Amino acid sequence: MHDVAQLSDLARARGLRIAVAESLTSGTLAETIGAGEGAGEWFGGGIVAYLTEVKERVLGLEPGTDPCSAACAEQLARATRELFDADLTVSTTGVGGPDAEGGHPPGTVYVGWATRTRVGHRLLTLDGDPEQVLAATIDAAVRMLVFHALESDVADRESQLSG
Repeated sequence: MHDVAQLSDLARARGLRIAVAESLTSGTLAETIGAGEGAGEWFGGGIVAYLTEVKERVLGLEPGTDPCSAACAEQLARATRELFDADLTVSTTGVGGPDAEGGHPPGTVYVGWATRTRVGHRLLTLDGDPEQVLAATIDAAVRMLVFHALESDVADRESQLSG
C-alpha cells in the first residue's frame, strides 16, 4: 500500500489524471488504486475487458492480436489513456494460471503503460498460484505508475491542457 500512497501524493502534487485497463487483474488494480488518498481528484477510473472481443470493441484492440502480448498491453494502455483523457495509464494482461493458456505458461504477464507522449510495456514472468500472480501483477502495475509519474515528460496536467 506504500506505493499507492506515493502514487496518490505524486498525482495530486503534479495534477495528474491516472486510469487503468485490466484483463488479468479483473478490477482489483482499480480497487487498489481507488483506495489511494484523494483518488476522487486524480483517478479517472478503469476498464475491465476480460474477453478478447470486448478488448477489440471497447478498447480498439486490433483483431488477431495475441491477448497475452506486448502489443496487446500497449494497445490497451494507449486506448485507455485516450478514453479517459489521462496523463498516465497502465494495463494488465496475461495468464494467471494455474494452467497454460494460448501457448503461454502461467505467470506470463504484460503490464503496458502510456503517457501523452510515450507507450511501452514490461514482461513479467511470475511464479506462484493464481492469487500470488495477481498480487505481484498489481504491485508491479502500481510501481510502474509511480515510476512514470516521476518522469519529467509527465508534466503538470494544467500546463499540458493550456499549452
